[in-house]
Amino acid sequence: MEPKVAIVMGSKSDFPKVKAATDMLDEFEIPYTLKIFSAHRTPNALADFIYEVDDSSNYKVIIAAAGMSAALAGAIAAHTIKPVIGIPISGSKLDGIDALLSTVQMPPGLPVACVGIDAAKNAALQAISIIALSDEDIANALWNFRTAQSQKVLKSNDEPFDAELKFRV
Repeated sequence: MEPKVAIVMGSKSDFPKVKAATDMLDEFEIPYTLKIFSAHRTPNALADFIYEVDDSSNYKVIIAAAGMSAALAGAIAAHTIKPVIGIPISGSKLDGIDALLSTVQMPPGLPVACVGIDAAKNAALQAISIIALSDEDIANALWNFRTAQSQKVLKSNDEPFDAELKFRV
């Protein structure tokens, strides 16, 4: 099966925070390609890769993970009409706030979806939701996943609470 999601990281050091996205895509058996490009240090190579992704009908969504100035998602969005989901990565002196603001403050006409700081799992789930629009099997799997999440939360009501916790009714 051909890749459906392209994941681009600004640095190899971002992978521990991006791994939750690859784990989630693996759980849904959605193929992906994982690449490292810098919006600032490898702009031509990044553009070449995005043009390949844009020309391919196999890729449906691009996830971009970057810290600090976090220009990666915007640089990608400038070269494609495919949905781009940004993951702001923590690690800077501002602990990811700078990356968050850089990712969400795109100019009008060039949208980038953005999840929370280090929220790679949510980025993958958003990508899965986009793919589910045109893939009934993925849509069913996503409904099953969400149903299981709901059941897990409700089941926690049947379990005893920690003695340290005090709740008022």
